Amino acid sequence: MSSSTVPADRARPSAEARPPGPGRGRAAASARRRLAVETEALVGGLIAATTSAVVAWLFFRGLVWPLWGRWSVGAVAAISVLVTTLVIGAVAYARSRDLPGQEWRRRLRPWKTALDVATVSAVHAVIAGIVTVVVFTTLQRAFEGIIVDAFTATGATAASAGLAAYWVALSASAVTTGRLASLLVIFMSSSVLASMATAQDPAWWEYHFSQLGTSNDVSSSLFNLAVLLGGAFVTTFALYVHRDLTALVRQGVLVHAWTPRFVSTVFVVMGTLLACVGVFPLDVSMLLHNLSAIGMSLTFLGLLASAPFTLKGMPSRFFWLCAGGIVLLLGGALLFEPVGYYSLTAFELLAFATIFGWISVFIRFVDALADRGERDVATAVEDYSV
Repeated sequence: MSSSTVPADRARPSAEARPPGPGRGRAAASARRRLAVETEALVGGLIAATTSAVVAWLFFRGLVWPLWGRWSVGAVAAISVLVTTLVIGAVAYARSRDLPGQEWRRRLRPWKTALDVATVSAVHAVIAGIVTVVVFTTLQRAFEGIIVDAFTATGATAASAGLAAYWVALSASAVTTGRLASLLVIFMSSSVLASMATAQDPAWWEYHFSQLGTSNDVSSSLFNLAVLLGGAFVTTFALYVHRDLTALVRQGVLVHAWTPRFVSTVFVVMGTLLACVGVFPLDVSMLLHNLSAIGMSLTFLGLLASAPFTLKGMPSRFFWLCAGGIVLLLGGALLFEPVGYYSLTAFELLAFATIFGWISVFIRFVDALADRGERDVATAVEDYSV
C-alpha cells in the first residue's frame, strides 16, 4: 500500500500516543518555573508588606497624617517601597540566573555580577519609588486637606510596599534585553521629569539641562542620581547586547564576528560617560561635566555613522533609522548654533530623546532577528523529531 493511501490516524500517531519528547518536557519545566516565580513574587510582596506595616505603625501611631507632604503617608510609603524593592529586586534578579536562557549570567565575573544585580535592582526601586510619590501626590490633590489615622496610614504603606515588591520581583525575574531597554527609557524619563517638576528654580530651562543638577536639593540629587544610575544601567545593558549580537553572528545575520565586542564596548563607553555627567555636576567641575556630555554624544554619533559597516547584515531600514538619528542630532545642533532657533535645553532634550529612542528601536530589531532565527531552529528540530 502506498503512503498516500495510509489513513492519517495510522500514518502519524496521535498526540496522546506519542511519547513525550524533549520539547514537551521543556515546556512543562518552564510552566512549573513560571508558577514558582509567581509564588516567590507573592511571598516577596507579603514580606515587604509585613515589614513595612510594622515600621509604619511604629512611626504613625497616635497621630493623624496627610497623604503627601514632608512627613506624610506618601513619604513613608515611598521610603518603604525604595528599601523593600531594592532588596526584593536584588534577590529575584540574582535567583533568575537559574531560569532557562539566563544561564550565561553564571559565567560573568564577580564584579560584573555585582554591578549587574545592583543596577537592575536600583533602577526597579527608583521607578517604583517615583510611581509611589506620583500616586500619593495625586491623591492629596484629589482629596484636598484630607488626613488619615494611624491604621489607614499603615495599611496604605503596607499595600504600596507589597504591590511594588510583587511587581519588581516579577519584572526582575523576567529580564531580557528588550525589557532592559524599556526599563532604561522609563527610568530616565520618569526620573528626569520628576526632577524637572520638583526643581526649586522655575527658570532652570532658560540655562541648560544640566542646571537641574546644581541646586543642591532633593531635585538636583534625584537628577544626578538618575544620570549616574542610567549610566551604570547602560553599562549593564552592554552585557545583554553582547549576548544577543553574538547569537546573530552565529545565525549568520551579522557579517563581522567582532561586532558584538565592538558594539558592547561602545555601550560601556557611553554608559561610563553618562555616569560621569552625574558624578561631576556642572557646579562641581564644568570641564569634566562638559567633556563627559560631549564625549557621550560624539561616541553615539560614531556608532550611528559606522553602523552600515560595524552592523553589516542588519536590514537596510535599520540603517535609514541610523541616518535619521544623525540628521536629528546635527540638525538640532545647527538650529541651536549658529541659527539660534533652539535653546541649549531644547537641543539637549532632542539629543536625550534621540539616543534613548534609538537604543530602544535597535534592541527591537535585534530581538526580532533573534526570534526569527530561534523559530527557524525550533521548527527544524520539531520536523526532525517528528
